[in-house]
Amino acid sequence: MVRILDKAAVEPLRRFNLARSFTIRFSPAKSRLATIRIRIPVLNAQPNRVELVATVGVRGVTGIAQILFRIFRDGKEIFNTVQGIESTGSEQNYAVTFQAIDKNVRSGSHVYTVTAENRTANTRADVVGPISFSGLAVKTNS
Repeated sequence: MVRILDKAAVEPLRRFNLARSFTIRFSPAKSRLATIRIRIPVLNAQPNRVELVATVGVRGVTGIAQILFRIFRDGKEIFNTVQGIESTGSEQNYAVTFQAIDKNVRSGSHVYTVTAENRTANTRADVVGPISFSGLAVKTNS
């Protein structure tokens, strides 16, 4: 049995929208996509886990970009994944979804941030939407 401790969600871009798109920065620079805050109570909150899910709409503009997505808790990286994004002449539009589980988070308020960065020179990929990021903190039995 699990007990919900907190939930947070944000949706900076609700849909695919070329007019509101922006270019993903090259590593080591990061494009911040979304931020949420999760609160873990002091009492009766251990053990716990925070289940995080992000979806990012990305469009390949030139070349085949390798996009590094990261999730940070309070500025410390806790998860990353890489997605190849093709451009013209092939697939161009992607809805990249990934999830992470942060276990036994200490009590207090925690800021989770999802970022993207392009790791491939001479390529371009843009965030075109949607962007959504959610977190669910639960107390677990073990």
